[in-house]
Amino acid sequence: MKNRIVIIVILIVIALIGLNQAFFVVDQTQQALVLQLGKPVRVLHEPGLYMKVPFLQNVMTFEKRLLEYDAAPAEILTSDKKNLVVDNYSKWLIVDPLRFYQTVRNITGAQSRLDDIIYAQLRVILGQSTLVDVVATKRDTIMKEVTSRANRIAANYGIKVVDVRIKRADLPPQNERHVYERMRAERQREAKLYRSEGKEIELKIKAEADKERTIILAEAYKKAETIRGQADALALKIYADAYTKDPGFYAFIRSLQAYKNAFKRDTTLVLTPDNWFLQYLIKAPEALKK
Repeated sequence: MKNRIVIIVILIVIALIGLNQAFFVVDQTQQALVLQLGKPVRVLHEPGLYMKVPFLQNVMTFEKRLLEYDAAPAEILTSDKKNLVVDNYSKWLIVDPLRFYQTVRNITGAQSRLDDIIYAQLRVILGQSTLVDVVATKRDTIMKEVTSRANRIAANYGIKVVDVRIKRADLPPQNERHVYERMRAERQREAKLYRSEGKEIELKIKAEADKERTIILAEAYKKAETIRGQADALALKIYADAYTKDPGFYAFIRSLQAYKNAFKRDTTLVLTPDNWFLQYLIKAPEALKK
């Protein structure tokens, strides 16, 4: 009785294992290839529950989603003889699992082939383009051409190359300093040109300002001398008019002014009594007596 139960349990386990081996599920993000003794017999593109021959057939699944391959940076020579270190990546799909399995086997093998294909196409296309084209003006067009060429070749491996892009395009380290020094020399040349132009404008402005200053000072001096001459003439006329009206009084006033200037404190004069300079001082006592 116990032996019969053991046998039944064993048979049930074998049946479950057989059922497990006979059925398999393909996820909606996958596609599958059924192999019989290592030879492909079926390709499954749609998700669902499928059957296979237990222990005789096995299933390999492949991604149906978009895959990404980030290549290692590599040096490429442009048409204007500039070395560029190009870091690129690509987006790709497995569209034919059977051909994919027969040619590259797995994703690692596919990435190795993509590396060769894309690098070769980048080297060809970038070799026909200038540094400015790659860095600035025609990168999008270049990438479309590389993608198209790489996709035609990758189709032989059951792969569709959706997009190829350059993440970075740098000069090699040994060239960066030379380029930097050339750019620096160019900027210094432009700065020197701007300084010389500014100096020329500065000198013109200073010369114009000095000219205007000289003209203004000359006109001011001319005007001042004219006014001074007119004032002197007017003063002389006033003095002449005053002198003609009363010459004696005018002489007396002028003598008083001369006395004021001559007889200052701590001043010593040696004059004879009949000196003409003292005529009003000598006549003053006589005038007071009268």
